[in-house]
Amino acid sequence: MLQSFPLATDRNGLFDVTEAVAEAVGRTGVTDGLVLVSVPHSTASVTVVSPWDVLGLEDVHDEIERLVPTRINFKHQYDTPQDAAGHVKAAIVGHSRTFFIEGGKIGLGHSQKIYFWEFDGPRNRTVEVKVIGR
Repeated sequence: MLQSFPLATDRNGLFDVTEAVAEAVGRTGVTDGLVLVSVPHSTASVTVVSPWDVLGLEDVHDEIERLVPTRINFKHQYDTPQDAAGHVKAAIVGHSRTFFIEGGKIGLGHSQKIYFWEFDGPRNRTVEVKVIGR
């Protein structure tokens, strides 16, 4: 069963969705299997980052901004320069992540969290979760 939840982003950056994904897994009753976390947006991504140092989250975001700055000379000009940069960033980071489920828990390390990464915010977004298993 596909589960979706809304996410209203107030800026560009990382938003912790770990608890919402864990709740979605819990609702299925699956104890062993896989969970796919996906975003149906071309200017957003899903990634895993350590949350323990908040400035580390800023470092991760600052580095993708450095690698792919918002600029006006992108070849595709349909929307804003931020939108064009967002497409490139999302293509690099990826639109989904898959995790194993063992004992009803998502296979994350003690210093890992799942983040929605907004590149063209603020926006109203959707995160989709698909759980497969027994």
